[in-house]
Amino acid sequence: MKAPLSWNRFPRVQPDKVHHLGHCKTALPEVDWPLLAYGNGRSYGDVCLTESGTLLLTRRLDRFMAFDPNSGVLRCESGVTLAEILSLVVPQGWFLPSTPGTRYATVGGALANDVHGKNHHVAGTFGHHVRRFELVRSSGERLECTPDQHEDYFRATIGGLGLTGLISWVEFQLLPIQSPWMWVASQRFGNLDEFWSLNRQAESQWPYTVAWIDCLASGKARGRGIFLAAQHAPPQATLPAFQERSRRIALDPPVSLINNLSLRVFNALYYRQRVKPQGTLQHYVPYFYPLDAIQDWNRIYGRRGFFQYQCVLPPHQAQEGIAELLNTIAASGQGSFLAVLKTFGEKPSLGMLSFPRPGTTLALDFSNRGEKTLRLLASLDSILRDTGGALYPAKDARMPADLFQSGFPEWERFADYVDPAFSSRFWRRVTS
Repeated sequence: MKAPLSWNRFPRVQPDKVHHLGHCKTALPEVDWPLLAYGNGRSYGDVCLTESGTLLLTRRLDRFMAFDPNSGVLRCESGVTLAEILSLVVPQGWFLPSTPGTRYATVGGALANDVHGKNHHVAGTFGHHVRRFELVRSSGERLECTPDQHEDYFRATIGGLGLTGLISWVEFQLLPIQSPWMWVASQRFGNLDEFWSLNRQAESQWPYTVAWIDCLASGKARGRGIFLAAQHAPPQATLPAFQERSRRIALDPPVSLINNLSLRVFNALYYRQRVKPQGTLQHYVPYFYPLDAIQDWNRIYGRRGFFQYQCVLPPHQAQEGIAELLNTIAASGQGSFLAVLKTFGEKPSLGMLSFPRPGTTLALDFSNRGEKTLRLLASLDSILRDTGGALYPAKDARMPADLFQSGFPEWERFADYVDPAFSSRFWRRVTS
């Protein structure tokens, strides 16, 4: 079979072997080390890749083990996708407590990367809602980890990038809802100063907040964008019809379709879209997962793939630091049409390597233009160093080791819990 890829299709590395995991295994398979679990390939970069050893493909670990529709506690195997969970629980009045921007990630990947969503300021990360999980170690041990039992492995595995062993199943608490619909308010803001004011007000009133920004805008319009705030809708007497429509990018273009001209046209049109400050009903699928409607959308960046750059800056550095990042990006001409800005809440993450922390996170995609793009990202790295920021390992393909180690000060303690049989290209890259 072809080598499994991460979602940004870079880097392209070939493991020695791949192995499909089946059900009811009592121990890890006897295959070549190092080992690494691979779910549905929705992370970016090389946290889910290895150029040696064996990738353990987990999608066949797809059973629901228990679900209590009264309490909202769900237990499932690690290869179950968030989409499969939603199909089961939404009709019964429950929702994911925290969700990334795609529902095609696996629950094992959600735990291993301690994913976060638009409601971080009220709900924290996915790890905050995990009650227990099973960790299969290469020693043959099967550890049932909870906040009170094997608690060090609990903290190490949440956000632990799949390095502490194989996560076989996960039990977590769902969020009660009354409708599959959202009440969504949208508002246009003219620059970064307007964003900070709008965001402070919205986060005190809405459980879900996020902003798209035009990262090519400069001068007085620097950081202009669209702010979205939402909450789960109450029961409605009548609801609009919803039929999900899906499109597919069928071909691999030889070069990226994302360039300076297409970005400026897209950003100008998106910024001038009709906004609804008073709010409107919207189904949860297009609100949380707009890009899932375009299958294989990653192909628009061409065969060389792309880089995602998601950073977090501490609160006291966020306003100046985000402005400097946007100035650097605008000056380079290498913008991103997926530019997302959000502030995290104060709730400390549970995982030793969890990315979310108090501050502001900015996520961007850049076409892979070789050295030109790498120079831009290195310039952004320098701003992070100066401001005490950090990069998200789940969305990284080239982070320097010093930036990882300064951004995740518990990494040496975490290393004590890494299973000796498990490793990834990312881990070797940032710790060597």
